[in-house]
Amino acid sequence: MTWLEVSTENCPVQRTLDVVGEKWTLLILRDASNGVRRFDEFRRHIGLSEAVLSNRLRTLTAAGILKAVPYQEPGSRVRHEYRLTRKGWDLWPVLVALRQWGETYDGEPEGSVLEIRHSECGAPVRVVVECAEDHSALTPSDVTARPGPAARPLP
Repeated sequence: MTWLEVSTENCPVQRTLDVVGEKWTLLILRDASNGVRRFDEFRRHIGLSEAVLSNRLRTLTAAGILKAVPYQEPGSRVRHEYRLTRKGWDLWPVLVALRQWGETYDGEPEGSVLEIRHSECGAPVRVVVECAEDHSALTPSDVTARPGPAARPLP
């Protein structure tokens, strides 16, 4: 069976995009990974409507990517902070890869908007695809993609 003969209805890329494949969702995840926690902070920083933000936060919470943690300011009602779960943090390399691509192909002439550096040595961080056996970096020409055990033929 070749890729063109495989049904994409159970494709993990497609299922992931069903949850996080919308611009505002990725920007919420970007901000959450950079320490933004509260509804008003997300709304102010990203610049989206309350209705869209509420919907995206509900979707991310239901998917287990964010968790809502109650807090209460003195004299105010209980509200929630939104924190990345382990599942949410596992999307961090995707965000770094998008940032890396954007810096390479559409970056600001004066440099990065946000620098991500290794805390220990200060070197810039980059995302690479590597071999699970020898940990060497790979290019698309170094790999072979073929249908896996969950591949289903097109109907």
